[in-house]
Amino acid sequence: MLQFRASIVLKELIQTSPKRSFSDIIRHKKTLSNAYCFSAAYRDGRISKLKINGRPFIQPLAGRRFLCTKTDGAIEPTEQVKKDETVQEATADNCCDSHLKQVVSRTKDTVVAVTDYLNLAGLVSRVSNPMTLVVTTQSVIRSVYTSHLVSALKATGLRTGDPRLKECMDMLKVTLKSTTDGVMLDRHLFKKCVQSNIVLLTQAFRKKFVIPDFQTFASHIDTLYEKGRKLSGGLVADYIPQLAKFSPDLWAVSLCTVDGQRHTVGDTKVPFCLQSCVKPLKYAIAVHDHGTEYVHQFIGKEPSGLRFNKLFLDEDDKPHNPMVNAGAIVCTSLIKHGAGNAEKFDYVMNFLKKMAGNEYVGFSNATFQSERESGDRNFAIGYYLKEKKCFPDGTDMTAVLDLYFQLCSIEVTCESASVMAATLANGGFCPITGERVLSPESVRNTLSLMHSCGMYDFSGQFAFHVGLPAKSGVAGGILLVVPNVMGIMCWSPPLDKLGNSVRGIQFCTDLVSLFNFHNYDNLRHFAKKLDPRREGGDQRPQTFGPLDYESLQKELALKDTVWTKVSPTECNEDSSTTVVYRMENVGDGN
Repeated sequence: MLQFRASIVLKELIQTSPKRSFSDIIRHKKTLSNAYCFSAAYRDGRISKLKINGRPFIQPLAGRRFLCTKTDGAIEPTEQVKKDETVQEATADNCCDSHLKQVVSRTKDTVVAVTDYLNLAGLVSRVSNPMTLVVTTQSVIRSVYTSHLVSALKATGLRTGDPRLKECMDMLKVTLKSTTDGVMLDRHLFKKCVQSNIVLLTQAFRKKFVIPDFQTFASHIDTLYEKGRKLSGGLVADYIPQLAKFSPDLWAVSLCTVDGQRHTVGDTKVPFCLQSCVKPLKYAIAVHDHGTEYVHQFIGKEPSGLRFNKLFLDEDDKPHNPMVNAGAIVCTSLIKHGAGNAEKFDYVMNFLKKMAGNEYVGFSNATFQSERESGDRNFAIGYYLKEKKCFPDGTDMTAVLDLYFQLCSIEVTCESASVMAATLANGGFCPITGERVLSPESVRNTLSLMHSCGMYDFSGQFAFHVGLPAKSGVAGGILLVVPNVMGIMCWSPPLDKLGNSVRGIQFCTDLVSLFNFHNYDNLRHFAKKLDPRREGGDQRPQTFGPLDYESLQKELALKDTVWTKVSPTECNEDSSTTVVYRMENVGDGN
């Protein structure tokens, strides 16, 4: 059966006379420009592997053709295609992509289900996401359903509320008001909406994000969530009265990847206090502001081996690390030293909001009052630190304790906290805003201490079994970081005897049992687990070179296209040669 790629023939389709039928174009393909290079599949469904400037241009995978090609010596189809004739479903071996849908011809409209809606709209050369577009018998792209675009975005893990897509979504809302039905876009309106965010959208639909098969990955997360939901046991913390009011049935998991892919399940919009989960964040702020050497003049780096609230210092009369109460109180005194508590609190809040991509970060005054009224142990630690001269000169210890209680009472949701964790996973850049929030030095130090000291007296076992940086809090949260991949926040109030969320610990353990996220899962000759960072879960696909914004804008233009013949290479599996045409020197578009 005759095969073609819609993006390559689009220009001729658009410029064709409105009275000329779609089937007529196919029948008279020899009258078209060199842009129409139809292909006949090799016997084994493979094509040559080409390189341009040293980079792979075509991926030699079975059953795929990424560019418009013609095999030298191939026999062209001779059967005439009749107008309105039903086109049979393409076989799997001849499909351009494994997701290509069947092509159906109707009396008045030909509905073509293709893998790449951007391709058919003439924006880029290849993407991999099924979209349904309508092509009339006059060979003009008529419309794109807005719901298809939104659904395709969600399938990649992007949200319509993503700050990086603001221009696209704003333009979409404005443009839909000018359409007759308010739900469909013609080709020009569609291009107008997406071109401001074309790089991000192209990365999404080409599966260039860190988790390419995001829907599959999300389904695994849902399964792990359901397993955790069935767990019982543990007690809600009651030594802070305000925390005791939370239902033990609350359970939520949110994740955000370093590319801004999001998935949430459970009670992810219910606010809760960070409590001890704020400790690594304020330590990161202190190092960001003052540097490692200054901060660790006052705080150690070693696990204490004792309960988090013990009145105990190391042999140098310093708190063992910033993840126990003594170290966190001293760390609080280092933030904006010399300023008033109001200024300090606003400073930390603004930092956390940037880390959360400006998503929800609030404050529970009731929890703060409850903490201060029941904080005798922390007051005792504070006076002990003052006696041992652990604070910088001129520190007001009682004011530091007030700020310490306030920072523990900062509220987040699972969703906003997952973005904070993703900022740490992303080396200090917030993944949904692209803003640099923390220095690389502060992120590295923070993750190191989370790995060794972040889970109270369970830190050693957690590092052994899970092998990832994490920090727990008595409100039931666990802030988990998979470096260079994603941040996760689990929240469930019932705690085990060591103060960690029962469901959260189980989820983290199950996550690493299923995926190769453990720090040492990727050792050579190690037992293989699922790798969601690779398409298909077990092998990394060969990809095109890095996206270039300027070249994408040229592809957007679709005017005065010049097609250049590319020198072929030999395919190991087949001796046939493929002729490839590449679009270059594109002029200004409409």
